[in-house]
Amino acid sequence: MGAERALKAEVQQEWSEFRPAFSKPGFVTFKAPPQLRGIAELDLRSAFARCSGESLGSVQGEGPEGLAERFWQQVGDQKFQQLHVWCSARPANFKGGTDADEHDPLLSVVAALQQKCPAGLSPGETSKLAGTPDESSTPPVAASGHPFGINAVAQTGQGVLSCIIVDRTRWWIGFHKAGSLPSRWPGGVYPVRLPEHAVSRAYAKMAEALAWSRMPVVSGDLCAELGCAPGGSCQLLLERRLRVLGIDPAEMDPGVLRLPGFRHIRKRGREVKKREFREVRWLLADSNVAPTHTLDTVQDIVTHRDANIRGLLLTLKLTTWGHATSLPEFLARIRSWGYRYVKARQLAHGGQEVCVFALRRQGLLRLGGQARRKGLQQR
Repeated sequence: MGAERALKAEVQQEWSEFRPAFSKPGFVTFKAPPQLRGIAELDLRSAFARCSGESLGSVQGEGPEGLAERFWQQVGDQKFQQLHVWCSARPANFKGGTDADEHDPLLSVVAALQQKCPAGLSPGETSKLAGTPDESSTPPVAASGHPFGINAVAQTGQGVLSCIIVDRTRWWIGFHKAGSLPSRWPGGVYPVRLPEHAVSRAYAKMAEALAWSRMPVVSGDLCAELGCAPGGSCQLLLERRLRVLGIDPAEMDPGVLRLPGFRHIRKRGREVKKREFREVRWLLADSNVAPTHTLDTVQDIVTHRDANIRGLLLTLKLTTWGHATSLPEFLARIRSWGYRYVKARQLAHGGQEVCVFALRRQGLLRLGGQARRKGLQQR
């Protein structure tokens, strides 16, 4: 929510033939030219679109049962393997109908969709949240009929039907083919629980950032994080068996300070001597400053002659939404430092900000995956 204007400007820049249509907080539609084909598989190349696809229209009415009946009538004979049910204007940290408490309105929506499901379809049980996307699979389904999962992480190539709750009297219907990892998540929201021991919500944001970016870190790598206090993201990295150099003048949570593999430098990034970064392979930043300030600090570090930093994971705070129009310039600046593979996304567990992932060589993604698999085999 809040990025609607930035999203519209971004899409208009990339897809000038699209025309803005219905819009509500957290939900934007466009009219595409009739000759355009394959919208369900279209990659918008958007940093602000959490999830996208082809609109199958909307239904209106009172009560989830009546809306669910109209929903299935509108869907007709559309083929799909997964049903994702999500709210367009829910807080970014909501758990959804997959692992929610009894007061979650999505539970009644999911129940109504299951109850009104037409003959010939077999809805599975609502999926539990997976710790990581790879742990999720299609839920158990009835033996007869066309089976489909509900709020499970889709597999690549599966058809995903979305029921988007815009408000209590109107649902929109979308369809897309699962391709990129975020397009496999219900509503484009990474399915992660915030554990009770997490010291801040940055724990969940870092989990999502690592999943989305597929940053090829391996056990024992040294990461440095600028703006790390109180330590939620460092906590997640340390649990992934990475070594972490935390840089922040503010105090860290005592529990994080006690974790093995962590060292805290109580200074601002620009105040730290460059020799501290000699062994750092991954640089992260999440400071509450303007984007140019973050980029200035990072540039001083990665362009130093002793630096050997393979990749970056940077949070750029959009202190005003006007900064969103400068995102292409920010990404071009990062590329000028020698990082050839650069992408950006507004994370579901973030705020008015974008996460930027950059690698010196895209091939590191493949090598990182091989290294992680080898490590799993050796355990």
